[in-house]
Amino acid sequence: MLAVYLIRRLAQAVITVFAVISLAFVLGRSTGSPVASLLPETASEADIAALEAELGFDKPPLTQYVDYVTGTLTGDFGDSYQQTGTSSMTLVLQRLPASLQLGVAGFAIGLALAVAVVLAIHLSGRWSLRGVALGIGAARLAVPDFLFGLLLVLVFSVTLGWLPSLAGADPLAIVMPAVTIATAQFVVYSRLLDNSLVAESSQDYVRTAYARGERRSSVLLRDVLPNALLPVLTISGITLGTLLGGLVIVENVFAWPGLGQLMLDAVFNRDFPVVQSGLIVIATIFVIVNFAIDVLYGVIDPRARVR
Repeated sequence: MLAVYLIRRLAQAVITVFAVISLAFVLGRSTGSPVASLLPETASEADIAALEAELGFDKPPLTQYVDYVTGTLTGDFGDSYQQTGTSSMTLVLQRLPASLQLGVAGFAIGLALAVAVVLAIHLSGRWSLRGVALGIGAARLAVPDFLFGLLLVLVFSVTLGWLPSLAGADPLAIVMPAVTIATAQFVVYSRLLDNSLVAESSQDYVRTAYARGERRSSVLLRDVLPNALLPVLTISGITLGTLLGGLVIVENVFAWPGLGQLMLDAVFNRDFPVVQSGLIVIATIFVIVNFAIDVLYGVIDPRARVR
């Protein structure tokens, strides 16, 4: 049963990646040929035609699509239009570690903060703090990331001088962008975990544990929390997978040298190979993370294997 479950999830992952590859091609070609923006205004019709032939834009769309998919499957993602002779995938992979570092740091801090705060409230029984914590989280979520990031820079860099405002050699440069991401993630995880803990606490196995005379903290941590974390685990996989695609704003606020900045520059310059390679990498990471979450979910909860 587990093997069938894994095969089904793997097939879905492969189909998803192929769909993204196709979508990247359609989006890239829907804006027309980039040749005019790559040549000076004085370029002749012959120069334009020659460059279109070199880039393959003189071929029928179906032929272009087949060539693109074939090249992708063989590892040829095309060269950057702006950096001639440099593979677009090479540029993307050079920037990827910085984005992964920032995304994982923000994700981990946000998840850990949510678990710590919600557990502290449920263990202490101070339910008045729940509204305060969730209210603060909701207020943070109402503030756009770019504005929250700028406020952090104004307070902790400009006013107090504690943290660097821009990415650089200082390891503390990651603090403010990671906090910007983490605080936005906090309310999602905290609300979900709080609701899940409340729902699990009303189950029969919990009442049975209390009837045996077990302590509240022991029941909560040993019995309730593992089951309550399952929906949080699912959402965290989706969040972590999509986080890389949403780092553009944060990376630009703090001049973080990651994939977001590269993708934004590529869109402005109509550097299609770089945009397409970036989309493929982000989609692949998303699929891998969610496949791993599906596998873990299936191992923890056998009921998920029958879906």
